[in-house]
This record gives sequence, C-alpha cells and structure tokens, in this order.
Amino acid sequence: MTLPATDEPGRTAPDDRSVLVLRLAGPLQSWGAQGAFNVRDTRPEPTKSGVTGLLAAALGLPRGAPLDELTALRMGVRADVPGTLLRDYHVVSDFRGTPLPQAGVSAKGTQRSTAPAKYTHVTSRYYLQDALFVVALEGRPELLHRLVAAVRAPRFFLALGRRSCPPTQPIVLGIESGRLESVLRDLPWQASDRAKSSYAYKLGRRRGLDGPFRPATVPCSVTLDHADGDDVLQDVPLSFDPHDRAFVGRRVRQEWLRIPTGFSHPDAATEIEAGEDIHDPFELLGR
Repeated sequence: MTLPATDEPGRTAPDDRSVLVLRLAGPLQSWGAQGAFNVRDTRPEPTKSGVTGLLAAALGLPRGAPLDELTALRMGVRADVPGTLLRDYHVVSDFRGTPLPQAGVSAKGTQRSTAPAKYTHVTSRYYLQDALFVVALEGRPELLHRLVAAVRAPRFFLALGRRSCPPTQPIVLGIESGRLESVLRDLPWQASDRAKSSYAYKLGRRRGLDGPFRPATVPCSVTLDHADGDDVLQDVPLSFDPHDRAFVGRRVRQEWLRIPTGFSHPDAATEIEAGEDIHDPFELLGR
C-alpha cells in the first residue's frame, strides 16, 4: 500500500507517516455533534471528537489534558455497514419526587429548580444499530504504535460515542504504510460473512438471477480530512473539560470508493466493467 511521494502543498511525504486502521463496530453507536439535553442526535459516521475521545480514554488522559497530538492526526472514515437509525424514547424524573432542575447553570455552577415546577421531561436519543466503520488515522509511526498499545490495553473504558455503546473486537486492524486514501481503498470490505452473503443474494435477485451474485468490489462512502474540502464539520475538540468544552471546525471531502469485497471467487472483475455506476444509493440499504 505504498504510494510515491506527494507534491501536495503542506503535506508530509508518505515515507514519514503511517496509517493506523481501526474497526469501530457494535450493537449501538452514537456520534453526537449538536445534541441538546432533550435531543441527543447522532451523525451517520464517527466524528473526530468521538474518535479522539476513544483514543484519549485508551491513553488514560485526564479530561483537561491537551489534545493537540491526537487532533493533528489526519482522519478518514469508511462506512462499510452504515447501520440503521434507532430513536430511544426517555422520560426523565427525580426519584425523590422533587422538581427537575433547569438545564442551564449559574456562574457558581449551581442549577435552580424549574419554574413553574416540572416533574417529568421527555428526551430522545438517537443511535446507529449494527453499523461498522473503518477509521484510518494518518500520523507519525511512533505515535500510532503507542495508540495501538493503548487501545489493546486501555486505561479507561472505550465507547463508540457514548458510554452505553461498547465496541466489539477487534478494534485495531493494524498499521499500514502509504497514504490515507490508498489504505481505505485497498482494505477489503469488513462486513461479516453473513452480511456479505445476504448482500450477494439481494444483488443476485436485482439482476434476475436464481442465486447470489458476488461482485469483486462494493461502493462505500468515505469522509476524509482535506484542506480543500467542500464541507466543514464542527467536531474537532479543543478540550474535554466539562467546564470548558470547546470545538473547532475541519474541512472534509466526501466521496465514494470501490473497495474489494473479499469474495474468493467473484462473479465480475468490477461493477464498473459490468456497466453500473459507482454510486447506487439503494445498494447500501438492507445490508
């Protein structure tokens, strides 16, 4: 997976950097970006703050520790299995029967009771069910090796965005040489064998076949940190201190990649050669 040196301005040559590849999967994930108390949203893929938080927990960093070393890593996210959205309905109340406090706090850090008194509050929390993402982090090899050791023996509990979302194993897929884009393009599809088989049968039915159709490649959406990206995500953490949480934006580029499925005997060299567009929005549904 090694590429020649790049002439892109402001980029370090690939020889000086490696790529750590993580597999983030679990029954539930939630990557909030703009959630309020009563609505905890989730983005359709891991955020930079969520991945940074996972790595900081693995390293055992305190809440107020500097995050510059982690946020400087260039990140790419590939949605191998996007999952489905789940809305979790909550009713909040105080078991003592006292009025709920207000959401805001005073300069002294105290909360007043609601006025008029409110004894129940409805909240909604959103999760991704059965999703699987490949997260690639480009940076200095010594830092990446330190992160691998930390994730395999974490100091604090690791979670996929929220504490109620533990990850499945394995998390670390390894450290690769080369550039972020090439690693995400060459790494085989990480969907389970059952999901691959289901996908092949559904694709076969769409083609009018009596059995499965096993393509050599499959399209996956990818989001990459990119200085010239068209989109801006406000999810780079400056601090996880609960009294001084702050975030800044990052530019990203979103695209689709054809990645190898990993079928031992594919029925077609590539889907593009079979006359299909690389981006079929319905191909990801029901995976």
